[in-house]
Amino acid sequence: MNIPFLKFTKIYYIFSSLLLVIALFSIFYFGLNLGIDFLGGSILEVEFENRPENSVLQEKLSSFDLGEYTIQPVGGKGIILKMKEISYDVHQGVVSKLSEISPAKELGFEDVGPVISRELRGKTIILVAVSLLGLLLYIMISFRKVSRPVSGFILGIVSIITLGFDVLITVGFFAIIGKFYNVQFNIPIITALLTIIGYTINDKVIIFDRVRENIIRRSSDDFKELVNKSINETLFRSLSTGFCTLLVLASLVIFGGETLKYFSLALIVGIIAGTYSSLFIASPLLVSWYKWSVGREARAESKKR
Repeated sequence: MNIPFLKFTKIYYIFSSLLLVIALFSIFYFGLNLGIDFLGGSILEVEFENRPENSVLQEKLSSFDLGEYTIQPVGGKGIILKMKEISYDVHQGVVSKLSEISPAKELGFEDVGPVISRELRGKTIILVAVSLLGLLLYIMISFRKVSRPVSGFILGIVSIITLGFDVLITVGFFAIIGKFYNVQFNIPIITALLTIIGYTINDKVIIFDRVRENIIRRSSDDFKELVNKSINETLFRSLSTGFCTLLVLASLVIFGGETLKYFSLALIVGIIAGTYSSLFIASPLLVSWYKWSVGREARAESKKR
C-alpha cells in the first residue's frame, strides 16, 4: 500500500506553521521559567539516615521563603535542594528543620551567582549551535556523493530546519507549562534538547538514505513520487522505533520521580515533534526545494533564449 503522504503538503505546512507560531509566541510572551542553574541561587546537599518522601520535605520547608525550589534525590539517602539565594540564618534553619524529620548531615552548600549563570546561558546557546553545525557537516559528508536531483548540502539544510522545529516546539511546550504549572527550565531540560537533536536526526537520515538508494535504483523518474515511496518504505521503522521509545519514557515520567520526570517529558515532546517533522516537514521541503530549483533553471534557460 502506497500512502500518498505528499498529496497534503500544503496542510502540513499550514499546521506546522501554526505550531511554530504558538511555540514562538509562548517563548517570547510567557518566557521561560528559568531555574537557579540560569538565574543564580543556593544549592544545599543533605544526607539522611532514612530519606523521607518529597511531600514530607516540602511540608517542613513550607515555613521558609525559599522561592521556587526543587528537591533532587541523590543516591539512596541524599537530596540536593536548589532554591533562591538564602542567608546564613535561613540556611542553618533549613538544615535544622530537615533534621527533625530524620537525622541529617549537610554535605555541601554553595551559592550560584548571576555571573556564573549568565556564562552558563551563553555556553548553552553555543553548545546547541555547535551541535546543529556538527550535524549539518555530518549530513553533508554522509551524502557528499548525492548531487542530483538535490545535493548533500540541501539535505543538510533541510535537516537543520526541521531540527530547529523540533527544538522550538519542545522549548515552547516548556514555556507554556512553566507559565501555568511553574515547571522550571534547567540543565536536565537542556540535556534533553541535545538528546532530541541527536535522536531525531536519525529519522531524517533514514528517510534521506532511502531517497538516495531509490535515486540510484532509478525506481521512479518523478522525484515527488520517489520521495513519497521512500517515506512509505521507512514509515513502519520510524513509527515502531518512536513508539517503543515513548513507552519507556512514559514509564519514567510516571515512576521515575522528580529527577527524571521533566527530562523524560522533554524527550517525549521532542521525539513526537521529531517523528512528525521527519515525515511531514523534511520530506515535503525536499520536494518543494526540488520544484523551486527546477523552475529556477527553466526560467534561466528561457532568458538565454
